[in-house]
Amino acid sequence: MIVRTYYLNILKTYRDVPLVKILAGIRRCGKSTILDMLQEDLIRDGIKADHIISMCYTSEDFDDGMTDKDMYNGIKEKMTDGERYYLLLDEVQEITSWEKAVNSLLENSNTDIYVTGSNSKLMSSEISTYLTGRYVSIPVFTLSFAEYMEFKNQSDHTPKELLNDYIRMGGFPIVALSNFDEDATYQIVEGIYNSVVTNDITKRHNIKNFDLFNRVVKYVVENVGKTFSANAIVKFLKSEGRSLSVESVYNYLEWLEKAFVIYRCQRYDLQGKSVLKTQEKFYLADPSLKYCMMGFNPKSVAAMLENIVYFELRRKGYEVYIGKNETKEIDFVAVRRDERIYVQVCRNLPEESDREVANLLEIKDHYPKYVVTLDELATGNINGVKIVYLMDFLLREEY
Repeated sequence: MIVRTYYLNILKTYRDVPLVKILAGIRRCGKSTILDMLQEDLIRDGIKADHIISMCYTSEDFDDGMTDKDMYNGIKEKMTDGERYYLLLDEVQEITSWEKAVNSLLENSNTDIYVTGSNSKLMSSEISTYLTGRYVSIPVFTLSFAEYMEFKNQSDHTPKELLNDYIRMGGFPIVALSNFDEDATYQIVEGIYNSVVTNDITKRHNIKNFDLFNRVVKYVVENVGKTFSANAIVKFLKSEGRSLSVESVYNYLEWLEKAFVIYRCQRYDLQGKSVLKTQEKFYLADPSLKYCMMGFNPKSVAAMLENIVYFELRRKGYEVYIGKNETKEIDFVAVRRDERIYVQVCRNLPEESDREVANLLEIKDHYPKYVVTLDELATGNINGVKIVYLMDFLLREEY
């Protein structure tokens, strides 16, 4: 098992803190394996194996009729003394009102609780009734490039070749652990996507017109890294002779977001210092989701580089926004406590350097400013703006 140290360290930080630790992310991004890593780590630290209760609620052992009371009683039966128990509960959203059971276990038992899930029932708005102020949400993403390199440690590929593979085939652990070609990779990822759509969206929200829903998804995928509105999607569908309300588009986007297929990136007005509610961008949980639907096209790489940088910033704990500086746009304004960095992403320099650097130089503060590029020969410093090769940017621990 290849340890994802980043997540294990976060869980160690919260160990024995009286909060439910919620690991949430798209299906097959590695949440269950992180729980396995946690179990091994607990045992290494001297926790008795019979005081670690690991339950998976996608197992065929659990039918659809399981209630929160069944869940609670099933766990309590395994707790035979008053010592502390560590509860590792996988895919809890399959149990209706799971949060009631977890809250009762937190209140009435000597427990440290960790749960995972991959749909909207793990979103804060849906668990606040029973767990207000009593949980911490830990987003789980597909592999970072640093993790991808660890997974490929025995590979005879060079780091540059691995970066190209990462850009083309993404970071789902199941893909990184094997040596699939592109066709096989996209087939596997398409299966993951179909599972998400079937289990977490179509059934849950009773979508009748699946073809229309699929067309909205395709529009979002085609426009990764571009600002657009629900109205723009409605107008586009109308041009194709299809009819859909703005409200329905909002619902579709929200459901995709709650299934962790897409992530919303809001715009931030650098002049007014406020978050704007219009013309957001969306990024895909993994670049391979685009390619499995539309095939790999070298012309689409620029947008997906932006996608990769967005998630790298998220992994490092930044809140990420699109920057609006009067009429200019900054790809990313990344904020973490009192830190801030500005990032422009482009495929090639020097052709694009003037515009990318100029946009950053117009920002009159002293926070770090970067242009991240796939051009490994174009690194340097232009009037304080750091030009950084994508691989170097992805492998840095701090900026």
